[in-house]
Amino acid sequence: MAHASGLMRSVFLGSGAMTPERIVTNAELETMIDTNDAWIQERTGIAQRAVAGPLETTATLGTEAARRALADANLTPADIDLIVCATSTPDRTFPATATLIQAELGVPVAIAFDIQAVCSGFVYALSVADAMVQTGQAKTALVIGAETFSRILDWSDRTTAVLFGDGAGAMIIGAVPVEEAGGRGVLAHALRADGRHADLLYVDGGASQGGRIGKLKMQGQAVFRHAVGNISEAIAACCAKAGVEVADIDWFVPHQANRRILEGVARRMGLDEHKVITTVTQHGNTSAASVPLAFEVAREDGRIQKGDLVLLEAMGGGFTWGASLIRL
Repeated sequence: MAHASGLMRSVFLGSGAMTPERIVTNAELETMIDTNDAWIQERTGIAQRAVAGPLETTATLGTEAARRALADANLTPADIDLIVCATSTPDRTFPATATLIQAELGVPVAIAFDIQAVCSGFVYALSVADAMVQTGQAKTALVIGAETFSRILDWSDRTTAVLFGDGAGAMIIGAVPVEEAGGRGVLAHALRADGRHADLLYVDGGASQGGRIGKLKMQGQAVFRHAVGNISEAIAACCAKAGVEVADIDWFVPHQANRRILEGVARRMGLDEHKVITTVTQHGNTSAASVPLAFEVAREDGRIQKGDLVLLEAMGGGFTWGASLIRL
């Protein structure tokens, strides 16, 4: 039966997350590099991070997060017709990690590809998947953020080695006619990029530069100066698109880069700190996995509930940044 408007909206169906078993505490880092727990926690808020083992990869972590999301949504792999994986640490140069996850899950022939927007990757991926669902190119989309940043860290560099961790998070969205969705669904996105600042946060290698994978390099203070203003503008723009006030949002799920950035954005936007989901203490910065990991933690502990208005936001190398608004 045809629907009157024919317009579709992407609605949230389920989510899942996966982190490696191995936990590296600040105390362990003290034995490896010239740092200490008090210094790390004061400047970043990070107490520990999960680090992938020899047999764990971005694809294996992403696959397990996806399995959990499917179980949460009460769906099977055959229900998925689009997989978008956000990652900056793919298993291989090609094929896309999304296709490796597709094969491991047993998803039949579908659309599958990766998005590389570093820490903003999940927000970018959700936006692309949402657009494809709205335009009828897919009915049920699996959106994944998965990373093994431990593989691109210089573990002798105390300014970056303490910041990052590994993990994966997944979200499933599906097409529902607008008139049936009510107020639920993905409501708006605001995506941004400014490549002039690429040298402030990057990896010094790649296939086109001779094949060396390279290590992460960052000018932390310079990144911080850009982050708070950029993220705040994207949040305001996203809310304006959706026609909602910042005060109407139930939960803010930010990229877990650094506690100081989270606090800075909260102050700039006048956010109630109790509405900000903070998991940086236990996960560190997991790049594209950061937002879906934090989202899943807050769903599991009962904070995020059906009907809540949730804003996701992130900023990463590129620079890329953005925000997405979704009502569960």
